[in-house]
Amino acid sequence: MVEMDPEAFEQLVTDVLDELPDEMVEGLDNVVFLVEDAHPDEDLLGLYEGVAITDRGNYGFGELPDRIMVYRLPHIETSETLDELRGEVRTTLVHEIAHFYGIDDAQLHQLGWA
Repeated sequence: MVEMDPEAFEQLVTDVLDELPDEMVEGLDNVVFLVEDAHPDEDLLGLYEGVAITDRGNYGFGELPDRIMVYRLPHIETSETLDELRGEVRTTLVHEIAHFYGIDDAQLHQLGWA
């Protein structure tokens, strides 16, 4: 297990997000990325909360931002090295960003991303 305090993990998430391809992040409109220790009810690495762009309809000004949550404890508990942790965080970010773009879990599995 990798030891990492909340601030260091949040910086890691920010660094990994900055390394993602521009094509993946340029379309993220009205989305916030948050880091929490763990989901209160489920064992999750991440969670997208919002309305996918494929389902937005008349989405416009004044809407609350969509949220992409990254959960620290499940990541560090399942990672043996810092490189493995970075890879898991990257996979989680790509997975949750895909949900923003309307790609569901079945499609993610077909693409090899889940």
